[in-house]
Amino acid sequence: MIMIINNIMSDIKKIDREFKEFISSKGLRRTSQRDEILREITLCGGHITADELYERIKKKNPNIGFATISRNLKLLCEAGILEEIKIGVQKARFELTSRGHHDHLICVRCGRFIEIFSNKIESLQEELANENGFKIIRHRLDIFGICKDCQRRTKG
Repeated sequence: MIMIINNIMSDIKKIDREFKEFISSKGLRRTSQRDEILREITLCGGHITADELYERIKKKNPNIGFATISRNLKLLCEAGILEEIKIGVQKARFELTSRGHHDHLICVRCGRFIEIFSNKIESLQEELANENGFKIIRHRLDIFGICKDCQRRTKG
C-alpha cells in the first residue's frame, strides 16, 4: 500500500512539474484552479468526462466554472499530459498519458473502460507491422463489448 501511495505521489510531482514548464512556456499563469484540476484528474486516474470532473471539483470549489474545466482539459491535452478519448457519440473521456501504453475493453451498455496490458497484443502488432513493412508511430486498441456486470443484469 505504501509503495502504491509513493508511486502516485511521484506521478503527481512529475505531472505537476511538466505542466508548470508547459504553461510557463506558453506565457500563462499558474492558478489555484489549474492546480485543483490537475490534482483531481491525477487522483482519479482518468477515463473521466469533463462533466464528471466538473462535478467532482464543484463539490470542493463551488466557484469553479465548467468553461474553466474545459479550457484546462484542452491545455493538459496540448501539454501531452492528458489524452482525449472520443468514441462514437459518447462524451470525450480523458486519461493521463503517464500511465503508460495500454489498450481498452469498452462496454457499449454502461460505457465502462477496462484497461488491459498485454505483451502478446503488443508483439502481434509489431509482427503484423513488420510483415507489412510498416513502422508503427503510435496505436490505440479499443475492443467493444458488454462487461460482466451488464451481462449479469441482462440475464436477471
